[in-house]
Amino acid sequence: MDRIKKRDIPVDIYIPFVETLFRDGLTLSIGLVAQTLLVVLCYWKTGDPLYLLVAVAMVMVGILRLRNIRKYSNRPPPASAAEAKARERDYIVFGSMHGFMLGFFCFVGIYLAHDSFAEIASVAVTLASATSIAGRNYGSPRMVMIFIMTMTWPISIGFILRGDIYHIILGCMAFPFFFAIRRFADTVREVLFSALSEEKKANRLAQRFNRALNTMSHGLVMLGPDSRVVVANAEAAQLMSVATPDHLVGRSLKALLMRGAAGGLISYKDCGFVEGQLTRALREGRTRKLLVSLSDGRYLEFSAREGHDELGVITFEDVTQRVQADEKIRHMARYDTLTGLPNRAYFQEIVAEQMAGGDRERNCALAVFDMDDFKTVNDTLGHPVGDGLIYAIAEKLGCFADEDVKVSRFGGDEFVVYFDRVHDELHLGQILDGIFEGLADEVDVAGHLLRVQMSAGAVLLPVAFGDVDGMVVKADLALYRAKETGKNGWQLFETSMDAAFREKQMLKSDLRSAVEANALRVVYQPIVGMDSMRIESCEALCRWQHPELGAVSPGVFIPLAEEMGIISDISVQVLKAACRECAKWPEPIGVSVNLSARDFRDSDIVATVADALAESGLAPERLEIEVTETAILDDKLSTRKYLQEIRDLGVRIALDDFGTGYSSLSYLHTLPLDKVKIDRSFLKDVTEDGRSRELLKGVVHLSRQVGLRVTMEGVETFDQLRLLSQEVKPDLLQGFLFGAALSASGIETMSNTVWPFAEDLRSAQVAAR
Repeated sequence: MDRIKKRDIPVDIYIPFVETLFRDGLTLSIGLVAQTLLVVLCYWKTGDPLYLLVAVAMVMVGILRLRNIRKYSNRPPPASAAEAKARERDYIVFGSMHGFMLGFFCFVGIYLAHDSFAEIASVAVTLASATSIAGRNYGSPRMVMIFIMTMTWPISIGFILRGDIYHIILGCMAFPFFFAIRRFADTVREVLFSALSEEKKANRLAQRFNRALNTMSHGLVMLGPDSRVVVANAEAAQLMSVATPDHLVGRSLKALLMRGAAGGLISYKDCGFVEGQLTRALREGRTRKLLVSLSDGRYLEFSAREGHDELGVITFEDVTQRVQADEKIRHMARYDTLTGLPNRAYFQEIVAEQMAGGDRERNCALAVFDMDDFKTVNDTLGHPVGDGLIYAIAEKLGCFADEDVKVSRFGGDEFVVYFDRVHDELHLGQILDGIFEGLADEVDVAGHLLRVQMSAGAVLLPVAFGDVDGMVVKADLALYRAKETGKNGWQLFETSMDAAFREKQMLKSDLRSAVEANALRVVYQPIVGMDSMRIESCEALCRWQHPELGAVSPGVFIPLAEEMGIISDISVQVLKAACRECAKWPEPIGVSVNLSARDFRDSDIVATVADALAESGLAPERLEIEVTETAILDDKLSTRKYLQEIRDLGVRIALDDFGTGYSSLSYLHTLPLDKVKIDRSFLKDVTEDGRSRELLKGVVHLSRQVGLRVTMEGVETFDQLRLLSQEVKPDLLQGFLFGAALSASGIETMSNTVWPFAEDLRSAQVAAR
C-alpha cells in the first residue's frame, strides 16, 4: 500500500516482482482470444466496420504482447535492478497497448455504436479483465495504474457523453469500483511484499543456520519423535563416512551406530551400550556425555540432550587430540621425564594400592638407592653426561621391575625400589646383592666409560605395619648409615638408626636455638713465635656447652651447622667476638678467624668483616682471616675477588690446613695470601722419616720464596718442636704442646709469658752446632 510507495523496494524483492509479470502466458492467451472473439461477435451482430478494426488491432496487440511474454519467460532472472527495470518497461509498453484496446472497445460499444449487446459485451469483458489486474500485475504499480486508467476512463467518458443523467451517474459510479481494484492490487502487492521479505529473512536465517551447522567442529544430528534423523550437518556426514548430510536423514540412531560397527570401528556390544545410554539420556531429558574409543585409535565424545518439540539433539566430536593431550599430561604428572620411571607421587600411589591388597601378614621391603659422588660427574663431565648416567641406571634398575617389584626415580640421583613379597632378611639380602651386581658393570655415556657406584638403605617389615612414607624415611636412615660406613654397599634399617636420627634432629633444633640466643662461646688457641716463644697471635675457636649433654665437640656441631645452612651465622658471631676481645689485648697480638666455604658465596662477607672491625675498633692488621682449600674450590674466581677486597681493608689472609686437599702450590702465588698454615699431617713421623722431613722443609722453603709466613699446626711433642727449630724453622707454631685453648682473659694474662722450654731449645741448638 502507501508504505510500499513511500520507500524503495529492495532489489532482491523487486526482481522477483518483475519476474511475476512474465508468468502464466496461457491465461493471458485465453483472455486475449476471448476478448478478440467477443469483438468479432459484436461486429457480426452490428455489422459496424469499427468493430472489425478493433478486432484486427486486438489481434496485433495480442501477438506483440505474447511475444514479449515469451521473450522474457524463457530467460534467467534479471541480474541487476537496471535489467529488471528494462523488462518492466517492455511489459508496460505492450500492456498499455492491451489496456488501451480494451478501453477503446468499451468506448465504441457505449458511445459510438449504439447497440445494447455491444454495450453489455464491451463492459462485461473489460470488467472481467479488470478483475485480473491485481492478480497479474501487482509486480508493477505503474502497470496497475495504466490498466485502471485505460479501462476506467473510456467507460466513464462513454457513459458521460451519452448525456442523460442516468448514464452520467453510471459513468461516475465506475470510478469507485476501479479505485477498489487499485486498492486491492496494492493490498496484494503489500501482502506479497511482506511474504517475500519474511521469506528472504527466513532464507537468510536458514543460510546462516546451515553455514553455522556445517562449519561446526562437532558432528550434530537431530532426532524426531520416532528417533530418526531429521537434521544432520557436514561434520556428522564426514565422521559417519557418508557423502552428504542428506544421506543421514531418515535413519535411526541405531542404524548410524551399526554403520560404525559394520565398518569395524566399534564392537556390536559397545554399539548397543552407546545406543542405550544416549536413548536413555534423551528419554529422561538430561544431558549426558559419553567417550567412545574406536578401533582405529580415534576417540569420539557423544553428547545427548533433549531439544524442543520432542526433538532430541546428539552431538559427537573427534576428541582424539584432546584425549592424547590429557594422556600426555597425565603421563607427565606420573612419570619422570628423563627416565620414564614413576615419579615420587605416582610411586607412592602404586605402592599404597599394592600394599592394601593381598595377605596383610606378608613381608614387604623398600630400598632407597643413591649414587656415590654423583656431583663429581656433573662438575667434571657436565650435566648432559650426568643425565645420561641417570638414564643408564634407570634402565638397569628397570630390568628388575615386575608385578611384585616397582621402581621409581624420586629425583636427582635417588631411586626407590619396592618389593611386595619378601620372605626374610636373607631373601632381601640376596635380592639387593643381585641388584648391586647388575649395577656394577661400566656404562658408556657419550663416549665416557663410567663405573656405577651406589649406596642403598633398605627396610623390611610386615605389610600390616608399614606405610610408604614411613618406609621411605626408615630406608633413608639406613642409606645415611651406608654412606657413613664406606659407600658402595647397602644397610638394613635398625631401630637404633631411628633413635640416632631423632637425636640428631633434636641436636639441630637445640643448635639453632643456641645460635639465635648467641649462646655459643669463643676460646682462643695460642699461636707462638718460633724465635720468641711468646704469643704472637691466636686462633678463635667456637665452643658449645649444651645444657643437658654438656660440651659438644665442634666436629659434631660444625657439620650440623653447615648442613642446616647456619654456619655463616656462627662465623659472624665468632668474628665479632674475636675482634671485640682482641681489641682489649696488648699490641701486637692478633687473632685469626676461620670463614667457611658458604661464607664466600655471598658478597656481603666483605661488609661483614668491615663492620666487625668498625664496631670493635680493632686495627685491621691485627685481624687474620683463614680460608680453606674447600672454599677456594667451590668458586675460585669469586672467592679470590672477595679475599682481595678483604685484604684491601688491611686484613691479613691465611691459607688454612694446607696439605689436606689438592694442596695445589699454585694457590701460594695466585691467591692474595699473607700466610700459609701447614696441616698437622706433615708432622706425622717427621722425627723418624727423613722423606717426610725433607717434604716439610720444601713446603716451608717454597712458601717463604713467595713471601708468605708459615705457621706449623699440630705441634704436640718437644721432639717435634726441636726438629722444627733446628731444621724446618717455620715462623709460628700452634698445637697442644702450648696448652689448650684459653679464654679471652687467659690470652691477655699469657701475653707476656715466655714458654719454659725456650731455654731447652736454645741448649739443643747449641749442642747441634
